[in-house]
Amino acid sequence: MAINKNALIRYKTIDKCLQNHYRQWTLDDLIEACSDSLNEYEGREINVSKRTIQLDIQMMRSDKLGYNAPIEVYQRKYYKYAEEDFSITDIPITETDMSVLSETVEMLKQFKDFSLFSELGGIIQRLEDKVYTERTKQSSIIHLDKNENLKGLEHLDTLYQAILKKIVLKITYKSFKARQANVMTFHPFILKEFNNRWFLVGKPNSKSKQPVVTLALDRIIALDYDTSIEYVNHNFDGDIYYENTIGVTVMDNHSLQDIVMKIDRKNAPYVITKPFHHSQKVIETLEDGSIVFSIKVHLNFELERLIMGFGETLEVLKPRHLRKRIKNKFEMGSKLYFKNNNSRNH
Repeated sequence: MAINKNALIRYKTIDKCLQNHYRQWTLDDLIEACSDSLNEYEGREINVSKRTIQLDIQMMRSDKLGYNAPIEVYQRKYYKYAEEDFSITDIPITETDMSVLSETVEMLKQFKDFSLFSELGGIIQRLEDKVYTERTKQSSIIHLDKNENLKGLEHLDTLYQAILKKIVLKITYKSFKARQANVMTFHPFILKEFNNRWFLVGKPNSKSKQPVVTLALDRIIALDYDTSIEYVNHNFDGDIYYENTIGVTVMDNHSLQDIVMKIDRKNAPYVITKPFHHSQKVIETLEDGSIVFSIKVHLNFELERLIMGFGETLEVLKPRHLRKRIKNKFEMGSKLYFKNNNSRNH
């Protein structure tokens, strides 16, 4: 059965509402939520009728779309899922859906060599592999790193739409250092992925002099749109913002340094074929096969972690304070092992 776009938006909106167990949902609440979602997607005012939402709920309960959603009414006016963890997004996709996906993949493959798709690097192949494994029930040809327990991914679509439609967010956020969560108004600019984690980049208020803030999606407890506040467009450019940064921690210009390092012969090919940063330059190739290379980046936590990941195979030559900092970290780590060995011996 074909589903038009607006119906699918309504189904997804009702599904998101019923997954929120922190409030009670009346039919009027669902009507309002669906109307708001369609307004955001269509860019014009759409008023959804009571009859439409009633038919949507009836359709979601049925097996016509494969949902079989356990929607129940309690106290004669509130709607909820009888199974708290249920979501229509968790059900297997139909054979019809698979056919549509297959056709989409075939169409995308025709354009993969065009410059427009040059930045997608492997996404088309990953999508093709997913469709293949679902249809044939064979093991995946492309194996990707994934974290099944990664939190916050459920917010991606909401955040993407907020950025696309330029909508201010109200976010309940609890950092690792905070004792309690706090609610903030947030103007979202971009979504950024680094090291298999996702981040939201933007400003807590509209003032231009306020610093840009990076929020980890796995620390977002709740979020909602706040249409009462006008979105301020700062013409933020992620490529420029992260131009001199490894990772997500952007520092001021005082932290921008020329860093010189030496990597041994065995690991030199890894650094050459996968550079630390786009500013990387090979300065010298030594007689033993090791290389000296430089990068110009902000001195931040992610850089230090990357350097230490190479262990004894990489040496920081300049600047002196970074060399000393890495040296101290290795010495402190070494003490842990000596301490453990001594305690075991006793």
